[in-house]
Amino acid sequence: MFLSVKAVTGCLMLLFPLAVFYGYPDFEPRNIAGTLMVLLAVRLVSGFSARHWSMPLLIVGIGFCGFAIWSNQLHVLRFYPVLVNAVMLWVFGWSLVSPPSLVERLARLQQPNLPAEGIVYTRRVTKIWCGFFILNGAIALATSLWASLAVWSLYNGLLAYLLMGLLMGSEYLIRKRTQTYAR
Repeated sequence: MFLSVKAVTGCLMLLFPLAVFYGYPDFEPRNIAGTLMVLLAVRLVSGFSARHWSMPLLIVGIGFCGFAIWSNQLHVLRFYPVLVNAVMLWVFGWSLVSPPSLVERLARLQQPNLPAEGIVYTRRVTKIWCGFFILNGAIALATSLWASLAVWSLYNGLLAYLLMGLLMGSEYLIRKRTQTYAR
């Protein structure tokens, strides 16, 4: 039950930039932010664990939505992807300072006895994700500040996800070809 709730809310949250683009003419920014806040709260409650890596993202997101509801300004909503990238950078980056890295934790779900070369590899991948969040966050910021709503929605609602998928897919293929621990 909770898994399906988390999956549905997760998918709906991915559609946020499109909801802003298509919803803005008919709905006030506070209504769009309120909808996102409900999704974030449901996701937080459905998977509550103080140790889960997504908890900071959900809490910061709920706080952001509260501010967006209060301000009721479209330009505030456009900063949500910047905030998501900043929090993801913090989560991945913190895991480098406070090991094990987030990617190592995820790898250990499939391979609990990860060898030393696997730990080194997952640490590198975590650093690559940090770089991705820096670059993607910078582009999200630029589209928030200077791009039209259509360009902002296209990048943050489609292209950023395609780039994330490309990074995930590329890493998976590289890992399968180069890492003996992954076989």
